[in-house]
Amino acid sequence: MKVVVADRNLLPHRDAVEAGMPDGTVVSWHERFDEDALVADLADADVHVGGRVTEAMAQAGRGLRLVQVAGAGVDNVARAALPSTTLLANTFHHEDSIAEYVLASAVLLRRGFLTQDHALRQGVWSTSVYDDTLPQPSATAGARVGLVGFGHIGQRSWSLLRTLGCFGAAVTGRGAVDVAAHGLDWAGDATELPRLMAESDIVVVSAPLSAATTGMIGADELRALGPAGVLINVGRGPLVQERPLHDALASGELGAAAIDVWYSYPGPDGRGEPSALPFGSLPNVLMTPHSSGITRRTFEGRCRDIVANIRHLADGTPLINLVG
Repeated sequence: MKVVVADRNLLPHRDAVEAGMPDGTVVSWHERFDEDALVADLADADVHVGGRVTEAMAQAGRGLRLVQVAGAGVDNVARAALPSTTLLANTFHHEDSIAEYVLASAVLLRRGFLTQDHALRQGVWSTSVYDDTLPQPSATAGARVGLVGFGHIGQRSWSLLRTLGCFGAAVTGRGAVDVAAHGLDWAGDATELPRLMAESDIVVVSAPLSAATTGMIGADELRALGPAGVLINVGRGPLVQERPLHDALASGELGAAAIDVWYSYPGPDGRGEPSALPFGSLPNVLMTPHSSGITRRTFEGRCRDIVANIRHLADGTPLINLVG
């Protein structure tokens, strides 16, 4: 069996991955995404491990038995171009790390710590203790949290925020959430998004990106969240409309945002603006490079799933996390 690995996040775990492979497996590692090199390498491959499969790669890998995405999202896989016999699977394990980011961002932004950090670097003690024009900030405890998406990330994020004494509600595609089991006040389908935005102090966006969800949060929703509201996007950038988000933050219609997922991404050198708009000039934005889930814990779990699926494939036993 030949396995092509094209996810650089797995490189620190190379020894563990190779040690877990079935006997006789040949593992071909790619340290960066190079479509031409991958097209050539996939010609005789059984398994591709990586988050991106272009049409050219899919057409080259006519013998692929499995495309194993080393993460949750499969939106960068040219599924229609894959052979009909190719299985597609994903893996998770990022929810704990992303939930930590959500919790930290919620506290940082709701308490105004980001603004205070910027000010103190200029010698200004930006707190009501020294400036009577500043209000005392609201605690995160007791805040109303709106969850747009309630899968692995939404549920784990809520479990941490709930320990602070927050109140929660969720909106999902179908609204099929066991409210009592999760300690939520209510849950609804996408038609309830306006209500969620209006009632929330903090909104956590972790819905999957699809034709139905692209741009689902725009000017009206951000205005409803309001000048004291905090938006945290750990789903996909285009779930929130780019220009309305920037303008709401710049004008103060929206209080603050933590943005971990963006509108454009860099090349292999890791250089490039995340948006055509100047989010970096705004003092009320926490900007991170799609790093909320990037921890060793995340990829140790993913490697275990990847190795297990390749062993299942070799043994002819059912795979886990298949994507239909």
